[in-house]
Amino acid sequence: MADQFSNSQVIRKPAVSSKGGIVAAQSRKAAEVGAAVLADGGDCVDAVIATTFALGVLEPWMSGAGGGGAMVLYRARENRYEVIDYGMRAPDGLRIEDYPLTGGAASDLFPWARVKDDRNLQGPGSIAVPGVVAGMEEAHLRHARLPWKELLAPSVKLAGEGLLVDWWTTSLIAGAAADLRRYPASAAAYLQDGLPPSAPWTIKSVVRMPQDRLQAAMAQLAAAGPRDFYEGDLARSVADDIQAAGGTLSARDLASFRAHLREPLAIPYRGGTVYATPELTAGPTMVRTFGLLQKAFEPARGGPDAVAYAAYADALQTAYRERLKDMGDEDGRRALGADMIAPACTTHFSAVDRDGNMAAVTQTLLSGFGSKFVTPNTGLTMNNGIMWFDPVPGNPNSLAPGKRCLTNYTPVVAQAADGRRLAVGASGGRRILPAVSQLLSFVMDFGMDLDAAIHQPRIDASEGATVIGDVRLPDGVRESLRGRFDYEEARIQSLPMKFACPSLVLRDGTTNSGATEPFQPWGDAVAES
Repeated sequence: MADQFSNSQVIRKPAVSSKGGIVAAQSRKAAEVGAAVLADGGDCVDAVIATTFALGVLEPWMSGAGGGGAMVLYRARENRYEVIDYGMRAPDGLRIEDYPLTGGAASDLFPWARVKDDRNLQGPGSIAVPGVVAGMEEAHLRHARLPWKELLAPSVKLAGEGLLVDWWTTSLIAGAAADLRRYPASAAAYLQDGLPPSAPWTIKSVVRMPQDRLQAAMAQLAAAGPRDFYEGDLARSVADDIQAAGGTLSARDLASFRAHLREPLAIPYRGGTVYATPELTAGPTMVRTFGLLQKAFEPARGGPDAVAYAAYADALQTAYRERLKDMGDEDGRRALGADMIAPACTTHFSAVDRDGNMAAVTQTLLSGFGSKFVTPNTGLTMNNGIMWFDPVPGNPNSLAPGKRCLTNYTPVVAQAADGRRLAVGASGGRRILPAVSQLLSFVMDFGMDLDAAIHQPRIDASEGATVIGDVRLPDGVRESLRGRFDYEEARIQSLPMKFACPSLVLRDGTTNSGATEPFQPWGDAVAES
């Protein structure tokens, strides 16, 4: 491990406990929006909707109305688990011949063959049909207590205030500035004179980037309702902007899009059950992972030991090998090469209300800033979901019109043998599954509370033969892993993250708790006041 960082620095972010509801998110301000909805009498799903649209304004490079995702819900009164799937799909008008291969490898997250002008990676040609608004529509119809307009009001207000620039904002924009400069509306939204905005040094100075068009779009969506994004003025505006710039997404694509209610995968584990997303997510690979873990070790007293960490590595590597070897998308599973080789930009948040309803919600634009294309008339940053597909014809995951996109996210809700229930997920591309699996094990195998679980060092085993260990692991665990695997070490750090970024909530009796990744500078768990 070659680095220059302190070996003595300690960072902790205590878990939050409450008899009331809690939202744990990558943005404290978005979590506060959700917690305020709970305090006003909203259901957990009301908090999900409000938090979703707040996140789309506060961290628009991660998620928003231009992206897609999935949620796992637990409904306490009915003791029922359900999945709402609003993953993206390719436009019906997409033409394979518009994505000619040029030789060499792609320059972004997947090991695909390179496409001319990177049309599948960025710009209007990389945009898939977005699903976030449809997902929130379905959730609102099924479970919400509060009016749609009321739930979107905080995001309208936040957009009117403008994007607050701090060091984290500057860092993330700087990483994408070269590509954002290519598109006038994107440059106007995120850059100043073609460069990333600088965070102020003086204590009373504030720098904000105007979001006037985004505010107008959110106000329209709030007033007209979710179908306007797919069948109304917003739909026509989004489609016209994309097609005028050379993309294929049309008003017809938007009008035909719907979210899907699905049965979760129910995975038995240590006397409890893990409920995960099915089909085109990492949920099916989680089934295999926990099947292997349950047989691989017996939980030791005092927390995971060298045997447990080796079991995590073996199970994850085996599950990934099988997934990549023979799974195809024809039956709702994954295809060779369809996994990320670097973290994507995604957001995950978890919520629980005072009645025990829970939600694990993961949403994404895929790459950081998605397609890098901001629609000029709405100010929405759009996804680059077309990058999920293999541009080489004839493979199980090859690009095709109308095809559903594959994903790595895996939000889950689980019940442990001791009766505790938790909602957990993470951002971080292919690193999500290892993080979620270990956090579940920390709680379900070792009885940890969230404060212990979120600070427990983890490994990552998603990069082929290499196992990456947190430098904070005990010496005995590190030596054991080094002896069995191609072992490397990394620090938990803010940027670039070497491990996934989780957010989770837990319910024990009538007491709720929440926690987020300690090194994520914006993330927090917030309880309703």
